[in-house]
Amino acid sequence: MLRTGVPVPQALLVGLGHADDAAVYRVAPDLAIVQTVDFFPPVVDDPHTWGAVAAANAMSDVYAMGGEVMFALAVAGFPREMPKAIIAEVFRGGAEKVAEAGGVVAGGHTVVDPEPKYGLCVTGRVHPDRVLVKGGLRPGDRLFLSKPLGTGVVTTAAKDDAVSAEVLDGAIRSMLRLNRVAAEVARESAAIGATDITGFGLLGHGGEMVEASGAGLVIHASRLPILPGALALAEKGHFSGGMRRNRRHLDATFGPRLQMHPDVAPAIAGLLTESETSGGLLFSVEPSSAAHVLDRFRRRGEECWEIGEVLADPVIRIEP
Repeated sequence: MLRTGVPVPQALLVGLGHADDAAVYRVAPDLAIVQTVDFFPPVVDDPHTWGAVAAANAMSDVYAMGGEVMFALAVAGFPREMPKAIIAEVFRGGAEKVAEAGGVVAGGHTVVDPEPKYGLCVTGRVHPDRVLVKGGLRPGDRLFLSKPLGTGVVTTAAKDDAVSAEVLDGAIRSMLRLNRVAAEVARESAAIGATDITGFGLLGHGGEMVEASGAGLVIHASRLPILPGALALAEKGHFSGGMRRNRRHLDATFGPRLQMHPDVAPAIAGLLTESETSGGLLFSVEPSSAAHVLDRFRRRGEECWEIGEVLADPVIRIEP
């Protein structure tokens, strides 16, 4: 989004001047509002599932700021001829996912559009002193990822009927999982730097953190969590056009500061830059807190993976 050049109040803690996953506005010494909007065309065939995935994806930006979801407004466009029963299922899927997050869909706006689109404008809350930001990487921190990679290649293959029902179901379960636990654990672990992994892929969003922080990342390919079946699809070339655009942007932005070890397989390199839908949180914590992160996830019944470290130099290194 383009910056407007219009002066902003001090209460706007995160806005266009500090590009991040959501806007944050302080309304009291101990309360700030988190605001974000996200919507997209169908990524799966089932309308209820599409609505739920789109809602999870939109709410993820609130979690990436360390916030809690309060309520949402639906943003949608549907063809005039689309059956109302299908539209109702999309809205039901989104509303149920917001309810799972502890919030409510309180309204919205719909227009006629030849290409279906659905998403949410989400409002959340966070303590002004506990906001997570992309610029919060600290050299020496340990790097964690809360969901496996691979939703992009799986959904791309699904469009070509080139994926099994089992593999697709695994990707859908991952996309439906909220980043609520990840945000809670990040806050408990005194994280400062965080983002969610969506359209720009792991390296694209990780690169945004590098640029905002002035610190670098080393990611170990052998530690990366990958959805079942996703690596085989990547090896067969089931990448979206977004993957190639993401890689071109990274190359243009980082040049020699993007260092891919020659032993990293091309399929893994592709997964690192492939677009993800409703991906996990990428966050970093001090070494003294790192030992507790995985245990805190497990106690809540979820998984997380330590995938690397934060460097002093603003580079991105991918090691085997």
